[in-house]
Amino acid sequence: MRVMAQMGMVMNLDKCIGCHTCSVTCKQAWTNRAGTEYVWFNNVETRPGQGYPRRYEDQETWQGGWTLNSRGRLKLKAGGRVKKLLGIFASPVQPKLADYYEPWTYDYQTLIDAPLGDDFPVARPKSLITGENTKITWSANWDDNLGGVSEQGHLDPVVQRVRQESEDKIKFAFQQTFMFYLPRICEHCLNPSCMASCPSGAIYKRAEDGIVLVDQDRCRGWRQCVTGCPYKKIYFNHKTGKAEKCTFCYPRVEVGLPTVCSETCVGRLRYLGLFLYDADRVTAAAATPNEKDLYAAQLDLILDPNDPQVLAAARQQGIPPDWLNAARRSPVYALAKTYKVALPLHPEYRTMPMVWYIPPLSPIVDLLRDQGHDAESPGVLFGAIRSLRIPMEYLAELFTAGDVAEIERVLTILAAMRAHMRNITLQQPQDDSIAASVGMTDKSMREMYRLLAIAKYNERYVIPTAHVERAHELEELGCSLEYGPYEQPPLGEASGRPSPVAVETFQALRQRQTSDVSVSGDELKGRVNLLNWDGKGTPDGIFPKRQEPA
Repeated sequence: MRVMAQMGMVMNLDKCIGCHTCSVTCKQAWTNRAGTEYVWFNNVETRPGQGYPRRYEDQETWQGGWTLNSRGRLKLKAGGRVKKLLGIFASPVQPKLADYYEPWTYDYQTLIDAPLGDDFPVARPKSLITGENTKITWSANWDDNLGGVSEQGHLDPVVQRVRQESEDKIKFAFQQTFMFYLPRICEHCLNPSCMASCPSGAIYKRAEDGIVLVDQDRCRGWRQCVTGCPYKKIYFNHKTGKAEKCTFCYPRVEVGLPTVCSETCVGRLRYLGLFLYDADRVTAAAATPNEKDLYAAQLDLILDPNDPQVLAAARQQGIPPDWLNAARRSPVYALAKTYKVALPLHPEYRTMPMVWYIPPLSPIVDLLRDQGHDAESPGVLFGAIRSLRIPMEYLAELFTAGDVAEIERVLTILAAMRAHMRNITLQQPQDDSIAASVGMTDKSMREMYRLLAIAKYNERYVIPTAHVERAHELEELGCSLEYGPYEQPPLGEASGRPSPVAVETFQALRQRQTSDVSVSGDELKGRVNLLNWDGKGTPDGIFPKRQEPA
């Protein structure tokens, strides 16, 4: 048993209101630069809908994730090394800009400076890629709130699969349709197909916390990772020629702060914490023959942080005591493994994703209430789960590789929690048979309710800080006397260490706001810091310097 730690996230879809605050704050923090105009590390999709990029779940087209060969072993769906080598200079199996969208701005200058006349001036949309006039035809949330679903709803790949099984399951007449929001980030998988697809070895999974990152200095822009990722959460920066992806806000996580999307979430639907898993069994779990068994196989990988054998093995692997304590208090472990109400997104891709989702139950309650029923009575609520507008087959295609029984189990547990806690809140006689019917007790019901409904900040985010013995490797840690709003630190260059990212960002932002001078390699000290670069010039480190002949 080789115990490793993995940062994970759980999102409670019952709480998502589709406000896109997480997307906007992530955009401002990580992709507010030239070359990333179309890039959304975090986006919120309305389901049913085509998603972003359009129809990213259609792996017959995009060839993402893993599949099994004739011998039952894992292989990349896009092909092995020979196939990738033959197509290394042209990777056609990836979304085009039209599948994302052509980012635009508006020609406000013409609107403001237009001379007096009989015609009313307009601000034409201008492409941020070409600078020419453009026509707006799609965006990252074009089908938000079921926009156009009556015309384009059938293009949702999940709808397509469900309809192949039952033509009448999903209808798009407005009085019959359904919707819920699905926030998405990089899954930071245990078995990442993007990492296996990269010819340069630029994508790596951090050993200490499992966050998947792109080494900007090693990336050569082959874009095989874009093809390999089934969630299409790796993007190509057309300015730098590099791949970029969600970083799980690792500079914040290293000092115990939640990700930007979690910190700013209006609905408080995100939970962050630590998993312990057995790295030796990841490949075998991902190669489980039956797709419907992949969820259970992934769950078996997650180790019990209270097990003495697990703790002994973890200490032997060098995981410090404070991390083991955080794993015991982890809300994501509790929701995914203890209560088993959080599910992975598309386990059939065999990447073992580490961002989990609690399927939505609210539409059931809302519908029953609107029809005049006691919406949280267990007799009414349990019977309504199968007849709700949201077909369980649709949820199963998203979260359990089509296993409807698992979806029904999770929704029944959530319904039981509502009914059980309703009796307690209204001071009615407590009915312990409700909790017992789903294999739980009054205590476990109350604990799950607290975590899902009224958990405090430090209960939703249990993030261990980086190891003290590795502090010299962290860019964000620096003496407060050495760094400040100065051109040069007053006490030198911190013994030769690079400036913290936050300091570099401060200097670059101030220069950008007060000067027209391009950012040069001198300011960035030869490193590729995409948080700083504004698209002007060519910072050292993005491209190797040409060697002049002697």
